[in-house]
Amino acid sequence: MTDQSANPEDGWKHSGVRVIPGDQLDLNTAQTPGMNRATAIDRARVGAQKLWAGTVHIHANAKTGPHHHGPLESVIYIVSGRARMRWGERLEYVAEAGPGDFIYVPPYVPHQEINASSEETLSCVLVRSDSEAVVVNLDIEPAETPEGVAWIDPIHRS
Repeated sequence: MTDQSANPEDGWKHSGVRVIPGDQLDLNTAQTPGMNRATAIDRARVGAQKLWAGTVHIHANAKTGPHHHGPLESVIYIVSGRARMRWGERLEYVAEAGPGDFIYVPPYVPHQEINASSEETLSCVLVRSDSEAVVVNLDIEPAETPEGVAWIDPIHRS
């Protein structure tokens, strides 16, 4: 067994704690119409092996199609706005969350993310349990039909 507590050659100076200023997030990440994502923490930026963290701003009225994130766990923290989540085999369950609330999405749970406001942007911090994106689009009828917002891009694939 390797000693994980052994000091690296740099004494943790460059391989230890990292601060990512909010104005230096990476916008060069997969984007979806109606949503703007920015990466703070991932493998490429800081060497994260087991998580991804960033922000997402969901435009007023934007809705995803039904999907799940495979074996990944997700945590969404609502900064501002109102989120509506639908989940279940037929997206039959619904809950809303506002500023200061956390949403937990377990592995493989079919869900649909919705900005519950027709006027305000929904701003969130998102953390997933792997540095690699996993999104599986589902061929089920969405509970709330996306309004011209396709959730199909390089990371949202079948």
